[in-house]
Amino acid sequence: MSPVRAPRRTVLASAAAVVAGALLLTGCGDDDGDDAGGKESGTRRITDATGREVDVPAAPKKVVALSEPTLDAALALGVEPVGTTAGRGQQGVSSYLADKAGEAQVVATVAEADLEKVAALRPDLILLDETTAVKGEVAKLESIAPTVVTAKLNEDWKKAFTATADALNEKAQAEKLLTGFDADVAAAKGELGDNAGAVVSVIRWQDKAPSVVGRGVGHVGSILTALGLDRPKDQQGVGTGHSEPVSPEKLSTIDGDWLFLGTLGDRADGEKAYAEAEKVPNFGELEAERAGHVVVVQGSAWNSAGGPLAARIVLDDLTKALAS
Repeated sequence: MSPVRAPRRTVLASAAAVVAGALLLTGCGDDDGDDAGGKESGTRRITDATGREVDVPAAPKKVVALSEPTLDAALALGVEPVGTTAGRGQQGVSSYLADKAGEAQVVATVAEADLEKVAALRPDLILLDETTAVKGEVAKLESIAPTVVTAKLNEDWKKAFTATADALNEKAQAEKLLTGFDADVAAAKGELGDNAGAVVSVIRWQDKAPSVVGRGVGHVGSILTALGLDRPKDQQGVGTGHSEPVSPEKLSTIDGDWLFLGTLGDRADGEKAYAEAEKVPNFGELEAERAGHVVVVQGSAWNSAGGPLAARIVLDDLTKALAS
């Protein structure tokens, strides 16, 4: 994408009822082995990110992905979940995944899952990670189907992706995807020319103010690091949360050679946010704005927790804007 021109229930049943309903709907699963197993027994035993040993289907057919990264990962591997989570700040799945998620039913948000809806889907595998508060419901989810927590909070996105792939018995495919991705990152790094080592700021604009996003080893931060790009001082290191609000009085702290701006929605939402930002005092004084180096991005891919599909969008946007 070309640079933007400057000066532009959940009401839950009791735990007992949920468990009883889940057992009725799922038939208690089909695990008939008590060892590591394999495709012969129909199950495999893996250890998830919390240290729990979980017997999972060797070839899962009905997967529920209750976090943004696990949904992204499953879709990247050609697995279309039957149930999933709404994207952060959105009613449906993250907009960058909407065309791939097909008929997946939204049964959760990043704050909570509707256990009755999850059970009604009769899944044979449930995936989530610590980017969602649903992690507190693991014991209840386990009564519905084998449940795997694929990653801790702030985990390296590639490690999280590989763990999700392992739960899906698609680890070899994940390794192939990552190898190809790393090769593309290396190629892009060699094409940065005058932008080699540039300072790149990444923000989410909402309610007339910016928030810093993409710090640490998530898909945004790790790609910027791999490309040899720098970050503004206040965007270095690991963040304290998903996003960190910036006071309009400290607008200069988000400045850089380039500024990638989005919302939690699609690129059209980002364009509206940019138009709003241009009306904020001092935004026009930012060097990135003055140089015409503000790039509006698809924020759902940049500003939420993500996996390889989000990473690909981020890499493509960076390459289009910065490569010679």
